[in-house]
Amino acid sequence: MEGLEPLRLPPPAIAGSCGMKAIFRETLGYATASGCALIVDMAILWALVHFLSWNYLAAATTSFLAGAVVAYEISIRLAFRQHRLKDRRAELVTFVAIGIVGLVVNAAVMFVSVKYFGLHYLIAKCVAAGFTFMCNFIARRQILFVRPSTP
Repeated sequence: MEGLEPLRLPPPAIAGSCGMKAIFRETLGYATASGCALIVDMAILWALVHFLSWNYLAAATTSFLAGAVVAYEISIRLAFRQHRLKDRRAELVTFVAIGIVGLVVNAAVMFVSVKYFGLHYLIAKCVAAGFTFMCNFIARRQILFVRPSTP
């Protein structure tokens, strides 16, 4: 785990302001972006399967990628003001890659919640969504949207 930085709060914009306000703003903006992305994801999934008779797995992959782009675009406007990478294409690819890792977290939490804790799959999905949201937010923020500390 060498080279990883601890979770850092954004620097206060003005003397006396609190970094926690910035974290709250980022979290709220990211939650808004995630909600919008979920709506786009679900709508495209439904349309591809219902109207175009796509296989649900191909449709889910396509809709996930569309949702990820929506999440990225809204996140950089509402949530994250700083960028670690200068190349926005590389930033988007990394953003989506982190989202794919989030899918693995989602599946793992759902599996454990249903198989070992006996939760209904919809309740398990809510638990998994919470874990996935936090994992994606922290990873995306720390990897992409917090400038590295200067030595």
